[in-house]
Amino acid sequence: MAGKEVRKCIPVLALVFCLVLRCYPSSRQEELKAQYDTIIQKLAAKHGVPADLVHAVIKAESNYDQFAVSEKGALGLMQLMPETAMKYGVINLLDPEQNIEGGIKYLKDLIKQYKGDRNLVLAAYNAGQMAVEKHNGVPPYPETRNYLKRIEYKRSYIKTKTIIYRYYDQNGRLCLTNNPFYLQKRTD
Repeated sequence: MAGKEVRKCIPVLALVFCLVLRCYPSSRQEELKAQYDTIIQKLAAKHGVPADLVHAVIKAESNYDQFAVSEKGALGLMQLMPETAMKYGVINLLDPEQNIEGGIKYLKDLIKQYKGDRNLVLAAYNAGQMAVEKHNGVPPYPETRNYLKRIEYKRSYIKTKTIIYRYYDQNGRLCLTNNPFYLQKRTD
């Protein structure tokens, strides 16, 4: 009699075990997301790129693994290629802050180049700008098509934010600019 009761409990216990295992990676991913959120928020605001887009790219590229390395040689959270990293001043690709800032700068340039078109921006991030230009749109590569589906950023256009600074000139007049250069203490 006890044997039958134990056998009835096994499927239930197996189901509970599977649910616990399934929840663990999700909670671990949430921990990692929270760990990098401060950096992402700060740098996204600095460069005027939506923070939720940066999170979506990191999740798709590395699943928040700062030591991720792709088969093609892309490294870090935002999976930057070494040439791209150099272009954006990233010295240590595995340093989360440097990697995120380089990736955000790259995204900002792509957003500008493709006038905020989500699919073109993300296709260029994944397959490269040359592939997007060659195919005059999203390349027909299965990897890129799947990448666009995986990205959890559903807006069709990406809007960047322009930060407007205000300062007072030498004559005490209020001035507005989008260039932080004018915020420096002027000694002229």
